[in-house]
Amino acid sequence: MSTPARRRRSGSPTLAAIAAEAGVAVPTVSKVLNGRSDVSETTRSRVTELLRSAGYPFPEPETAPRTPGLVDLVVPGIEGSWATSMLAGVEEIVSESGRDVVLTVAHGRPDSPDWVDRLIARRSRGAVLALVTPTAAEIRRLRAAEIAVVLLDPGADPTPGIATVGATNWAGGYSATEFLLGLGHRRIGVIGGLSSHLYSQARLDGYRSALAAAGERIAPELVRDADWTRTGAFAQATRLLALRRPPTAIFACSDRMALGVYEAAAARGLSIPDDLSVVGFDDLPEARWITPALTTVRQPVREMGATAASVLLRLMAGQTASSQRLELSTVLVERASTGPAPAR
Repeated sequence: MSTPARRRRSGSPTLAAIAAEAGVAVPTVSKVLNGRSDVSETTRSRVTELLRSAGYPFPEPETAPRTPGLVDLVVPGIEGSWATSMLAGVEEIVSESGRDVVLTVAHGRPDSPDWVDRLIARRSRGAVLALVTPTAAEIRRLRAAEIAVVLLDPGADPTPGIATVGATNWAGGYSATEFLLGLGHRRIGVIGGLSSHLYSQARLDGYRSALAAAGERIAPELVRDADWTRTGAFAQATRLLALRRPPTAIFACSDRMALGVYEAAAARGLSIPDDLSVVGFDDLPEARWITPALTTVRQPVREMGATAASVLLRLMAGQTASSQRLELSTVLVERASTGPAPAR
């Protein structure tokens, strides 16, 4: 039963009639009536006026006003150097604008709080989603609440019209493989991340394209998928090195997975780079700390975070993004983990 505050005067229009007049769905009118925040300000204002005219007195939504001094950053987790570098880039730009960053972890577990609900509840004006690909339904909810969004390295094709920032992953995969070919390697293994992630697919495509351009056959047994973890890469590298004709070089599509390749090589008594050359991707601080130092493709993670934040601030100011897709250049950084192909 509805409360007296929600009860309309006798003879007043129904919610369906109000929805029709406002040009919205009945559930939208119900949301406004019950103080829900996931409705655009324009729609809320129009529906509120019609409801009050129809005799539906109701309290104002018990939500805080939008706080112009906050910018949301949504991430799947905060572990590792990648997240730290990305956060530093976002914070640098946001702080220069006089705002602060609110960090939200999108766990993706059924028992965890919904990250979209949290943004809507605190009346967010804008968010950078890093390594988080929202569903079409989540995008609709964010748009209804008038929350500007920029995606940083989404794992899947984003909803059309959403600004994204990433790196030249295909070019990075190509340059890593081309470099190994130049050292005389022909049996080059590759370990990608999750096969469903676009940036992993792009790096693998770059690997394949470099081999094809050099006239080399792409051996299916040398192409492996892991899960971006050191443990997963160790397992796949172990399988590669156990082949009858093992690779003389392995391109790992992340520095973390390259560490797993190092472990697999050590377990078989192989020396890097004398017996096996290794190339990573990211150029995290760990790439310089390990022995031998890792040759890797530098992904400008901090700059990507800063760029995503800059685009978001423009959107929050009512401007348009200069491009729906911005890609920052990658570059190969040669260190001690690569050398000429061994004679076999």
